[in-house]
Amino acid sequence: MRILVSNDDGYFAPGIAALAEALGTIGQVTVVAPERDRSGASNSLTLDRPLSLRQTSNGFYHVNGTPTDCVHLAVTGMLDHLPDMVVSGVNHGANMGDDTVYSGTVAAATEGFLLGVPSIAVSLVSKSATDFTAAARVARDLAERFMRNPFPRPVLLNVNVPDVAYERLQGIRVTRLGKRHKAEPVVRSETPRGETVYWVGAAGGAADAGEGTDFHAVANGFVSVTPLQIDLTHTGLIAPVFDWLQR
Repeated sequence: MRILVSNDDGYFAPGIAALAEALGTIGQVTVVAPERDRSGASNSLTLDRPLSLRQTSNGFYHVNGTPTDCVHLAVTGMLDHLPDMVVSGVNHGANMGDDTVYSGTVAAATEGFLLGVPSIAVSLVSKSATDFTAAARVARDLAERFMRNPFPRPVLLNVNVPDVAYERLQGIRVTRLGKRHKAEPVVRSETPRGETVYWVGAAGGAADAGEGTDFHAVANGFVSVTPLQIDLTHTGLIAPVFDWLQR
């Protein structure tokens, strides 16, 4: 099995090292990740300059671009074969609910999916984690499942893992995305030169965290697996918008 690994925390992040090590026990792993932290980059592509690809002493490749750039470059230009799977992570922090819109971790997996490759985004739900072993092992479990029983078509899965030992996980639940309250206001501050600057505020708390959501699963010790799609069409509004335009 040939697995392309990427992330948004950068090629030096402990989460990607744990992921590559775990997946390396079941397949041939190629790591292509951003040269620096690109959290929140979403699905952006770099179109205003060329990209460079460099290899580190541990064999990982890094790109001076976004997570989407990394997967796009690897699949369409670097690799001489289509990978069997793209796995992004392990992200340091949750990617649940509205987070998925902004997440570079999810974006890297999304790019693989758009290119026709089954893809998984894996995140560890913790703000201060130091051990990514359990989340990496969950990713390996899912990859092994793909090997034993391939999904009939490309699939995009968003996986969030509670920050507990692997043995303490309660199981896996297939979930829908929950929803957060709106983000906290931006934080205004001043530079030493007297310039006013703004920091983007923290994400809001969970507004929709009921049973069946990713928030609910993780809060109860379960791994959350949410199938994602790319079609943003609001089908329920097609007829009302059509009627509105006729008036």
